[in-house]
Amino acid sequence: MKSTEKILQRHGLLGPYHISEPVAGGSINQAFKFTSGDKSYFVKSNVRGKFPGLFQKEVHGLQMIERHQIMKTPGVIAVLEEEDQQVLVLEWIAEGVKDDQFWEGFGHQLAALHAVKGQAFGLEDDNYMGSVPQYNKLQINWIDFFREQRILVMARQCADQSLLDKKHVDDFEKICLRLDGIFNDISGPSLVHGDLWSGNFMCSPSGEPILIDPAVYYGIPAVDLGMTHLFGGFDKRFYEAYQNHTPFPGNYKEQWKVVNLYPQLIHLLLFGRSYLNGIEQTLNEFK
Repeated sequence: MKSTEKILQRHGLLGPYHISEPVAGGSINQAFKFTSGDKSYFVKSNVRGKFPGLFQKEVHGLQMIERHQIMKTPGVIAVLEEEDQQVLVLEWIAEGVKDDQFWEGFGHQLAALHAVKGQAFGLEDDNYMGSVPQYNKLQINWIDFFREQRILVMARQCADQSLLDKKHVDDFEKICLRLDGIFNDISGPSLVHGDLWSGNFMCSPSGEPILIDPAVYYGIPAVDLGMTHLFGGFDKRFYEAYQNHTPFPGNYKEQWKVVNLYPQLIHLLLFGRSYLNGIEQTLNEFK
């Protein structure tokens, strides 16, 4: 933390008298709240060489979401890189109360964000999902994109780490043969957050949803909606409000299970074989 403080001081963000305290920032970064005078910041730091461009790509994702003026993201104060350290400075946001109005607004706004369309699936640059590089080569067809840059590439990485057996990789290849029937109603590339679990959004003091830690690209709405269910699900008012704006497809549960294979593979790669059971359940269901 001392080196982070010095970097902030050199860039005029901290005075000689300030308060610092560690806060929850996920499993990848060191995270702190810094208060200097009447200003408070949320600050993340990491090793520059280990995850090159991590915070620059995060800022790009936040700005992609913010510029459409549909959903809010934290204000970006600075991205700083010195020697082998990278530091991201965001505005500090106190947590508000997630009441019925919050969940309804969240569902409606996410549906509106998904209505932002791109020319192709993917993104002009690769980025990260957590600390794992995420490949975003632009492709016209969702099936091709999902198969080649989400499912198979991650399955093979996990197999290389002995986290999947050959039979698992074979099952992934088999499920890829069924994708046309599962995703048969795609309306074009939608802007997605990309990592929308319960830890990656906030409620502002005024009750507005705020998206954080994006892994953005142009995908399909099921990417975000499926992720909301991966670790328990959001409030029912969220889903009702979303559907009042944009109804779910008839086989949405099937789509959500399949798209969730990608974040499950990410977790398998990061945290080990405790995530294998959920992957096997889905693979067996679609044999």
